[in-house]
Amino acid sequence: MSPEPYKGTRRKLVLAFDVGTTFSGISYSILDPGQIPQIYEVNRFPAQEQVTGLAKIPTVIYYDREGSPRGIGAEALTENIFELAENENWVKVEWFKLHLRPGSASTDHISDKLPPLPPNKVAIDILADFYRYLFQCARDFIQESHANGPDVWLSVKTEIHFVLSHPNGWGGAQQTLLRKAAIKGGLIPDSDSGRERISFVTEGEASLHFAIKHGLPTRATTPGDGVVIVDAGGGTIDLSVYSQGANPLKQTFEEIAQPQCHLQGSIFVSTRARDFLQGHLAQSDFYDDLDHIVTCFDKTTKLRFRDADEHKFIKFGSVRDNDPECNIRLGQLKLSGTNVSSFFEPSVRCIVEAVKEQRRSAHKNFTHVVLVGGFAASDWLYKKVSESLQPLGYTVVRPDHHVMKAVANGAISYYINHYVQTRVSGVTYGSLGKIAYDPSNLEHKLRSSKATTSASGGQEIVPYFWVILEGNKQVPESNEIRRSFHWHIANLSSLKESRDEIYSYAGNIVNGAFMDVNKEKFSKLCTIEADVSHLANSSSIETMYGPKGRYYRFSCDIVLSFGGTEIKAQLAWRENGVEKRHVFSHCQGEDRE
Repeated sequence: MSPEPYKGTRRKLVLAFDVGTTFSGISYSILDPGQIPQIYEVNRFPAQEQVTGLAKIPTVIYYDREGSPRGIGAEALTENIFELAENENWVKVEWFKLHLRPGSASTDHISDKLPPLPPNKVAIDILADFYRYLFQCARDFIQESHANGPDVWLSVKTEIHFVLSHPNGWGGAQQTLLRKAAIKGGLIPDSDSGRERISFVTEGEASLHFAIKHGLPTRATTPGDGVVIVDAGGGTIDLSVYSQGANPLKQTFEEIAQPQCHLQGSIFVSTRARDFLQGHLAQSDFYDDLDHIVTCFDKTTKLRFRDADEHKFIKFGSVRDNDPECNIRLGQLKLSGTNVSSFFEPSVRCIVEAVKEQRRSAHKNFTHVVLVGGFAASDWLYKKVSESLQPLGYTVVRPDHHVMKAVANGAISYYINHYVQTRVSGVTYGSLGKIAYDPSNLEHKLRSSKATTSASGGQEIVPYFWVILEGNKQVPESNEIRRSFHWHIANLSSLKESRDEIYSYAGNIVNGAFMDVNKEKFSKLCTIEADVSHLANSSSIETMYGPKGRYYRFSCDIVLSFGGTEIKAQLAWRENGVEKRHVFSHCQGEDRE
């Protein structure tokens, strides 16, 4: 399909920030009415000559003892900054993105692997500083790279929309933190209009948009087939499965399986290498060089590894550095290829097993696997994943274009083209409520002490999770999902405010569940608060009679919509025969850091 001209009425700049665990990038598009959008990368950064990969910079910040950022991105790797950091006791911060991850027992084990944050700093403080730096880099690049660059910037600086990418496993709570960091970093003002200038996209969906333009197999878009996008990055491995939409006149895609996110990115190859080397060098004079040796492994050995049958070397010192007992000769530490392979093996196994799980749960078939992301540049990872999946009938490919640019470029394409029209619910969504007490039900009897008498005279148990949308359900983004609820009140004077709490559950529930079981799987997304005091005489209020006499029933619907990768929640009721709504714009999650 040919790209369409921009249909807006005013020039706009769209900036996509891909803050990765280890590397970050920026893409952008200047949208002019009637013109076909072009996607550009920021490929020049301060001190960029110190690193490889022009469209990426290291996700690193140095803070001084007062907590001020002193070196960011490629600048943090310069010899001058390194010397100052050593002399002034600055704190190096990296991998900070993973401090924002959703909390769960399955990810708690990596906490000890993450470098600590500076004193009196939380993760969104670090992210805010990094966002501010990326914005400055984008501004400078546009002004310096475009004809009449300063005039171009002046024409768009008040019309900027930001697209922020995040791992598949992140939801409303993490989006809230990203939005707070964007406000703190000066990207947008702290206002409703400011918050509307931010969109979120999962790394999986952004990678699909990139692959559509740069290497999606033709057969993957034929009826009856699909593709799993494996975004293998520094911290996470994200899997998303799609198939071509049914409309032959429009290029659209539908998600056909629950997206997955695994903490098995390339940094965990390095942490496994560190664990091995820590034991290997325990009795060596070179044990104090462990950090430097792991850094050298990261920059050379890990990237070049291709053959488990050959010995590999970590060059870290001079010809005078020798320790035969530890296989160190002439400043090089020799490792067997088998050992190096073992550092990769859990990540390879993770991808293979995740693809197989996606096939079991997918709503449609797929036979293609597209590897993108910085970790996908590893020939060894690509080779081992291909060897494992090809006998099962999969075709495994890597796009021709640089896989490290996939998320930032794809995030811009997501904003412009919006190919995905149907998504799969990754969790179960529902509302906090009550359930009528049933003394014949064992589960109810176990909770009899929690039963209270309602205005109707009946007994109820709280809290109870009522399902609005089950997990692993395909939802067209144009659809709304709703469930009706009824609230009993003793008198109309108490009808003042409706307060409904929306939760997610990391699993599948069909109708409802008590929330004191698997408590760690429930997460509060948002609270919908609406003034309903004026509805006393509306059709939403019914007069009822029960054992305690007259009471009133307020009927309403909770409505969820999935227009994009964010969830929106609304409260709906009837007022003089007309449906009215209170919009809680985004299910942003609990306000935590």
